[in-house]
This record gives sequence, structure tokens and C-alpha cells, in this order.
Amino acid sequence: MPTEVIMPQLGDSVSEGLVSKWLKQEGDAIHEFEPLLEITGDKIDTEIPAPCSGILLQILVPQGGTVLPGVKLGVIGEAGNEALRHTSDIAKAERTNPAASTGNEQVNDYNGYVSPVVARMVAEHQVDLNQIKGSGRDGRITKKDVEAYLSGALHDETEDDINGVPRQPPPHLPAPPLQQPAPARLRQAESVLSPDGEMVALNAMRKAIAEHMVFSKLHTSPHVTAVFEFDMSAVSTHRSAHKTEFAKHGVNLTLSAYFALATVGALQNHRYLNAQWMDEGIWLHNRVNLGMAVALDEGLIVPVIKDAGDLNLMGMARAINDVAARARSKQLKPDEIKGGTFTITNHGVSGSLMATPIINQPQVAILGVGMVEKRVKVIDDMIAIRPCCYVTLTFDHRVADGAVGDAFMSDLKTRIENWQ
Repeated sequence: MPTEVIMPQLGDSVSEGLVSKWLKQEGDAIHEFEPLLEITGDKIDTEIPAPCSGILLQILVPQGGTVLPGVKLGVIGEAGNEALRHTSDIAKAERTNPAASTGNEQVNDYNGYVSPVVARMVAEHQVDLNQIKGSGRDGRITKKDVEAYLSGALHDETEDDINGVPRQPPPHLPAPPLQQPAPARLRQAESVLSPDGEMVALNAMRKAIAEHMVFSKLHTSPHVTAVFEFDMSAVSTHRSAHKTEFAKHGVNLTLSAYFALATVGALQNHRYLNAQWMDEGIWLHNRVNLGMAVALDEGLIVPVIKDAGDLNLMGMARAINDVAARARSKQLKPDEIKGGTFTITNHGVSGSLMATPIINQPQVAILGVGMVEKRVKVIDDMIAIRPCCYVTLTFDHRVADGAVGDAFMSDLKTRIENWQ
């Protein structure tokens, strides 16, 4: 019996998902638990594994389709068994029935498996499958094959023969008006090229980031940014003394762990920055759910470390390692990027000295950490060289004034510069 691939419930707060990419095509072999497709929901790309081994017989929801939990995404079966023949019969029936409704009683000699999508295209355009060379497994005709055939047929129709007389359309393809462009579905490209440049299509993550940032910066929070310089000598000394010990426990001790732990402590003293603006008033969170921004090739994502106030340095470093690794391998769940109360972005890892990050709504503040570099400082009227970095706090001026932001930053600076 064929096995259905079902759209899972990605999280308590996720009502639907976008089929962003099929990793296998119809006719491909698939092993149980092997990644089959990617679903995008709330900026998260989640890989959906195959529920069993076999052949991907049907793709029921193409790329770009938005579906609810429980919807059938595809069908997996075994090649050559009754399930495959049954699926093929269904596809052939779908191809034949629309053709019959148009009065075309012709039955094509091609008897290979075609998907329902191909069957509908064949019926719509009355295409003779014997005229198409299949590029799929065992010569199977795919959607791309039909699209290429239709595109070529439309191109041929617009060309004149050597006598200047328009050519007649193929017998199985309705004649469109001369110079009619190809149907929109045949022009679904991820980018548009021209001699002057290139238009790159927006993916789901980039669209979500753009909407969220515009909403935060232009329509919600009046942003204010404070800039402090931190001396990282104490943290650098502590890290050098303990990173080998942490590594024995499988933990990479990064500077982000120090900033995260110090931030949690400072937020407990300055609760108006661990808050949320509401029409009824300012909601002060008791828990610190710390968002840690992670840069991906396709954008930025902010996984959340829940109850960060319960962690020590080892626990914080381990949590940061975990969410960063799973973010880059697309293993995060949608609920793991929700519920944050404060965010840290370490933009210095890419060489940036200073930045003014945009607040991650509905939070009221975000901390930006720049690159650590050695600088010449005057300490006790003497010249000294110290590892330093610029740290910025961008906050919602509706919730906190400059004095509140500066007090938080002074607290954080003291914790970092006196680390023991």
C-alpha cells in the first residue's frame, strides 16, 4: 500500500506552512527518515523526513504551495507493485477525464506514469505525449518536459516560414494569437537576468525579515541607541583559562556566552528593558527568554534560550552552541524562535565595529556586540593596550528613557570588565 506524506504540526503557534523546496522529485528513490522536502513557517525552514523507504510516486503540493497541518503532501510506494500501478491508473484517469470533457476522445500511446499535474497540463493543452521526450526515470515524462514542449511550440508558432507566411500550430496545441507570450506558469524563474543587472526573487525568510523590520522601525518603536566601549581583558583572561576545560565537556566557550550571562544579570536589575509595550501599560517579564541572533546564508534568525536566568556559564555556552548549530542545519522548530524577551546580536563576528540593530518586536531592546580588537587606552595616566569592543543598546523610547538605557549598559559594562 502507498504511504502518504502528511504536513505535520510544526508548532503550537504555527497554523500553516509553505512548501519551499522538494529535495526529491517524482520517481526518485527515497530512504526512510531521509530529508524529503523543506517547509517554511515563521522564517523557519524545517526538513520533512520520508515516513518510509520507496519511490516518490506523487508530489501533491508543488513548491510555493501553502498548506495546513494534516494535508497530504505526496505519496511514497514501491516501484512495480500494485501501489505504483494504482497511482498510475489514477493519473491516467485524471488525464483522460478532462480530455473527454473537451470532446477529444484520443488516447495517447504513451503508457508510462505521469503525475496529476502533468495529466492536467496534457488535458488542458491537448498534448500528444508521444511527441514529448521524457527526461525522468525510465523515460518518464515530467512537468518540466511538458513545459519545455509547450514553450517550444509557442515559440515555433510566432516564427514565419521562408515565404513569410505564419506557420500553422501543431495539431494537438490550440493556436494562440501571434506574439502571445508564454503562459505565466512557464516563466517561474527565481531570478530575471538582463544586460543591465539581475532581479533576485525574494524567498520566504527574506520577505518575513523585511516585513518585521519595517514594522518595528517605521510603525512601532521610536528607536534610540546608546554606545559604550567595553574593556574585554577580564573576559579574555577567564576564557583562555577555561576554554580547554569546557571543550572536554563538548562545549565551545565563546564571547557570546559571557555577554549572554552578564545581560541576564543586568536585566534582572533593570526590568524595563525586559518588557513589552502594551496599550494598557508596560508589561515587565519575570523570566528572561534570551534571543541569540544567528546569521544564515539566506538571512537572519533569532532562536530563543528560554529561562536563561537559570543557567550558569557552562549551561549558557552549551545552549548557545546548540541553538546556533540547529539553526544552521535547519533543525529548529518554529516555537523555538518565539517568546523572546530580549535579543543579542554579535555582529562583530563578521568584522563590524559598531551597529544600530532594529528591535525584535514585541521586545523593547536589543544589544549589539562589535568586533573585539586591541586598542591604545590611557589607564591611570599611562598608555596601555587593551582588547576592547563597542557595545550598543537600541531601545524603545516609549518604555525607557536614556537614563534607564545608560544604567543598564553601565551595569553590563561592570559585569564584563570585572569578570572573575
